[in-house]
Amino acid sequence: MSSIVAIVGRPNVGKSTFFNRLIQRREAIVDSVSGVTRDRHYGKTDWNGRNFSVIDTGGYVVGSEDVFEAEIDKQVELAIEEADAIVFMVDVETGITPMDEDVANLLRRVNKPVFLAVNKVDNSKRLENAVEFYSLGLGEYYPIASTNGSGTGELLDALVEALPEDTREEEAELPRFAVVGRPNAGKSSFINALIGEDRYIVTDIAGTTRDSIDTRYNRFGFEFNLVDTAGIRRKSKVKEDLEFYSVMRSVRAIEHCDVCLIVMDATRGFDGQVQNIFWLAQRNRKGIVILVNKWDLVDKETNTMKEYEQQIRQEMEPFTDVPIVFMSVLTKQRIFKAIETAVEVYQNRSKKIKTSELNEVMLPIIEAYPPPAYKGKYVKIKFCTQLPTPQPQFAFFCNLPQYVKDPYKRFIENKLRKEFNFTGVPVSVYFRKK
Repeated sequence: MSSIVAIVGRPNVGKSTFFNRLIQRREAIVDSVSGVTRDRHYGKTDWNGRNFSVIDTGGYVVGSEDVFEAEIDKQVELAIEEADAIVFMVDVETGITPMDEDVANLLRRVNKPVFLAVNKVDNSKRLENAVEFYSLGLGEYYPIASTNGSGTGELLDALVEALPEDTREEEAELPRFAVVGRPNAGKSSFINALIGEDRYIVTDIAGTTRDSIDTRYNRFGFEFNLVDTAGIRRKSKVKEDLEFYSVMRSVRAIEHCDVCLIVMDATRGFDGQVQNIFWLAQRNRKGIVILVNKWDLVDKETNTMKEYEQQIRQEMEPFTDVPIVFMSVLTKQRIFKAIETAVEVYQNRSKKIKTSELNEVMLPIIEAYPPPAYKGKYVKIKFCTQLPTPQPQFAFFCNLPQYVKDPYKRFIENKLRKEFNFTGVPVSVYFRKK
């Protein structure tokens, strides 16, 4: 179970540079999610064998200087509430500013590890100047230069040391279905409708994180944990529609689940925030079901549903093989269809295909449609196999893997989906040297 590290601080101290440095350090990175702004705010990285998620709060602040203060306070409060450790970044060039002092005041009251990173320390004069940051009362500081990476090793060593131990990995767990979506889309009502209608519940287990509640649920002879991200205690100070708030909450739920039920409000459409959550789930290689709630409020004509669905699929490209269920929690319309679909997606995600069967089906397709020649060289694919990972990943062995381009990978992925039914599940295809 990976920990979350938040990078906080006022604008322009180099948070994003540091963030990008972390995210690009290793090949093992799962990728970052584009927020509504074009910055990337969320990603995974690892250091000394520990994986953790990093959130750059900077990219979420929008507005002019005067709006900044309030926004930054909000984000720092959220980061404090949600993250396992906090990196507070300041800038040696400008020295301590009143805004830094504000943030430090918030952070001094926290009983989570806080690491003061003094950025832009790239010569000995600046190293001397960094001493003044002791006066923020946050203890030791780490002089770093996020542009060239100096000093970041020491900071990361200390950071990883302070993260809580991974506890959850060993337990054999029930499948986890997370209900995510933007505030007021009907997540709580959906869970209440499921739970209220029939008493199949076994227990309510408070999640390992203090924010999500797992409800053990049994339906269609299939037992699973329902993770409710909506029943999270809300801070009145946090604006409901704050992008960051939803993403931060969803990050946790999505990382630790098998299938994401993304609840969206039919009257608002597949908007930026829902798309964020969708891509977050997709990049984390989770099963996905889209639940269009409040369908009873939409004025319908003959093709309304079809057109609405097409519109959503257009926004999801290229990963369009995702089940979409139109439902209404209020009238209980299709709420069990939603769960049934999630169970199917879970089964698709854990499907294992025999190597002999895979080759029997895929090699003739590849023979009929080989990869296009590149610089007069022909790629010959000899053999394929499914990798032993929790989600579907396939390796195709060939003579010149470097010449297989993305369009062909997508073609192979689509064929795998069609032949073996991987609806709702991201499929990874790799080409390797034989």
